[in-house]
Amino acid sequence: MLKQYETVFIMTPVLSEEQMKEAVNKYRDLLKSLGADVVHEEKWGLKKLAYPIQKKSTGFYHLFEYVVEGSQIREFEIATKRDEKMLRFLTVSLDKHAIAYNEKKRAQKKEKATEAAS
Repeated sequence: MLKQYETVFIMTPVLSEEQMKEAVNKYRDLLKSLGADVVHEEKWGLKKLAYPIQKKSTGFYHLFEYVVEGSQIREFEIATKRDEKMLRFLTVSLDKHAIAYNEKKRAQKKEKATEAAS
């Protein structure tokens, strides 16, 4: 059964901008190879962590929102767990209220961008 998921991951801050882009592309390609439809993606950039992880106080944050078969999530999470560049990740299943909230948030952001441009 197709469900909508959201994954936020934190990559190590020792990566260069180019390496970070390669890692994000790798995970986007992995999702697509698993049959996922990437609905939305956001780069949050370098942010301070609430507490040190592996002696690091900052990390690169990135969000993927996608639709995929539930059985494919395990394979995606195994790939992220094996990646030593990954500090943390969290995948959540979105219910209809979360999906509506995310769509509304994106619409408002898009509306503000068009108002600022005009």
